[in-house]
Amino acid sequence: MIKGNLLGVELAINNASGEGQMGSPHEPFIGLQFDSADEALEFYTSYAKRIGFKVRVGQLYRSRTDGSVSSRRYVCSKEGYQLSSRTGCPAFLRVQIRDSGKWVVDHFLKDHNHDLELEGEEFPPILPQKSLTALKSFTDATRKSKKKLLVAFKDDSSCPFGIYKRHRREGDEGQSTVVPYLGKEFSSVNEAYEFYHAYAVYAGFRIRIGQLFRSKNDGMIISRRFVCAKEGFQHPSRVGCAAYLRIKREPSGKWVIDRLQKDHNHTLDSEEEDRQNGFPASSILTEEVNSGLGNFNFNYTISKRSRENQINSVWYSLLSEYFQSRQAEDTGFFYAMEVDNGNFRSIFWSDGRSRYSCSQFGDVIVLDSSYRKGVYLVPFATFVGVNHHKQPVLLGCALIADESEESFTWLFQTWLRAMSGRQPVSIVADQDVSIQRAIAKVFPVTHHRFSFWQIKAKEQENLGPMGEGFINYYEKCVYHSQTADEFDTTWNALLNKYGLKDNAWLREMYDNRASWVHLYLRSTFFAGIPMNECVESYFGTLLNANTPLMEFIPRYERGLERCREEERRKDFDTSNLQPVLQTKEPVEEQCRRLYTLTIFKVFQKELLQCYSYLGFKIYEEGGLSRYLVRRCGTDIERHVVTFSASNLSVSCSCRMFEYEGVLCRHILRVFQILELREVPARYILHRWTRNAEDGVFPDIESWSSPQELRNLMLWSLRDTACKYVEAGATSLEKYKLASEILLEGGRKLCWHR
Repeated sequence: MIKGNLLGVELAINNASGEGQMGSPHEPFIGLQFDSADEALEFYTSYAKRIGFKVRVGQLYRSRTDGSVSSRRYVCSKEGYQLSSRTGCPAFLRVQIRDSGKWVVDHFLKDHNHDLELEGEEFPPILPQKSLTALKSFTDATRKSKKKLLVAFKDDSSCPFGIYKRHRREGDEGQSTVVPYLGKEFSSVNEAYEFYHAYAVYAGFRIRIGQLFRSKNDGMIISRRFVCAKEGFQHPSRVGCAAYLRIKREPSGKWVIDRLQKDHNHTLDSEEEDRQNGFPASSILTEEVNSGLGNFNFNYTISKRSRENQINSVWYSLLSEYFQSRQAEDTGFFYAMEVDNGNFRSIFWSDGRSRYSCSQFGDVIVLDSSYRKGVYLVPFATFVGVNHHKQPVLLGCALIADESEESFTWLFQTWLRAMSGRQPVSIVADQDVSIQRAIAKVFPVTHHRFSFWQIKAKEQENLGPMGEGFINYYEKCVYHSQTADEFDTTWNALLNKYGLKDNAWLREMYDNRASWVHLYLRSTFFAGIPMNECVESYFGTLLNANTPLMEFIPRYERGLERCREEERRKDFDTSNLQPVLQTKEPVEEQCRRLYTLTIFKVFQKELLQCYSYLGFKIYEEGGLSRYLVRRCGTDIERHVVTFSASNLSVSCSCRMFEYEGVLCRHILRVFQILELREVPARYILHRWTRNAEDGVFPDIESWSSPQELRNLMLWSLRDTACKYVEAGATSLEKYKLASEILLEGGRKLCWHR
């Protein structure tokens, strides 16, 4: 079977006749060279004109060394969804500059998801007459009968693509039915998986399970994607293959192929070899699936809904042994394992350092469960906070058995128990119904903010085809509304204009607006975590959903040490570096003395900006006054600052202090008008100060029980003692000095031996 359109047939015939070489100008191929990027664009444009589509210039990439353009991407004009005429076409060509100065094609995706439009008699403009005759005979033969099509060159390495295979072998009657096509129906997901697996074995490649999408109404899976095992670049064996099949659930309950990409960017295996190595097409909801990453020593079933799911005993044994050894070294180490009818399920752990960090920076937590973006083998999740240098700080880790409400409820309750029961002010976590319900149950006073990556994914899925005009209107409503009335008015106008009153997803998002719309989030403290950015993984690429068991613990410890070394470096800089003052304002000197370097830079920026604003008193009654603060030269940016002279309390309509914990430029401008020379103590948050980790507890009354306070003191002293021991053990002289200090301290504390 020859894959591709008539141009691919032309190349095959030319190749068979000895006239089509790798350098044929008719069609792009990996390795094709050009003298310039413009020459590559001209070539792709000419090719597009012959085939029947138009080209746009896509992304470019620059060198990190000198900023020069190192790669260019040319796409089909129907790529993306910004206009109603676009269909999200994946076809593209990418060229990369090499050391020789040549621009070389390193990626090429040929297939389009829309009909091509040939222009007049322009195709094919440069074929010799001999090839035209052969092409006509060849295509006529395929139209006249249903006899087998035999291609003489099978897997000939001289072929430009090296992936031509026979559609049907001798004696394989009816085998053509295995070829997938758009609109093909299945009664279940398993049936679709088995079908695609059979096709893959026959064609000569392996498959993995790709992304899935769930309904926001009931959490049921509505779409699944099966991909070539060489999809992506997470492992050296993968080459970024774009071949995949996607099925979608219909209202009738049937599953239908709605997207399909057949072409691979690698050589396919022989049928016999692939049949021998093929893995069984068993139920994808209950059995381990070969991921194409090699034979790893773990076995985690990937059912995402069933409570029968369990973490394998090999994981349990290894982690249990590791936890016990850590607990012997660190008396503050905490771990818990969920067991259900003898099956090991979710696992949670947190060391003494993380628990102490939570006592200082546990007001805002991020549940990073990014493993859920695709099919996973290791359901590794982290609880991450923000320290006084605005760095991510680890508060706990977990392996989550499944995505049920029960699993997340157990996880949150365990985390709360490990952290002495102190609930966070806010949490950033995914939107799924099971997570929302678990948070409402365990953290009833905590403000749940939806993960940005998930919001953007759902916007692309549900709003992508709406066009650029709609997107601009939508973003103006979500990101720029200043009041609840303004948001409601703009939102309703949006729905009316585009006829979306009955859109279920938009209706659900409106009901949950307090968890993702900027207007409703900025009044809650989130330690300044940007609303429009994805939170990066604490461990980066060291740990992910496919980390093998035997590498898990070494990578975990390496990543943890790397991040904590960064924390120590920031501590050192704050203790030893002095930022330069930019003004003569007393408040700047005050905040330089109190804040860490990172937070002082945030404050200093606001202080410098306040000189560009004007303030006018618009209301006064008793000790209460209001000021209108606007930027010089414009009437667009304006905010109201309310000040009470009786208790020196102040607030601004921009809500920067409420969201980030640092005073805004508008309030600082009013302070200048009122000639206040210091920032009131209540507006210097202890969590942002230099001594945030030094055992100073200004808000003792906020701890709800004596046990919580005792734990806080224990964690603080233990953390300080660990640093003391490490410093005292570096040399004999320091050891003697440390011992003398300990003995003197012991006498003052009245130690009894």
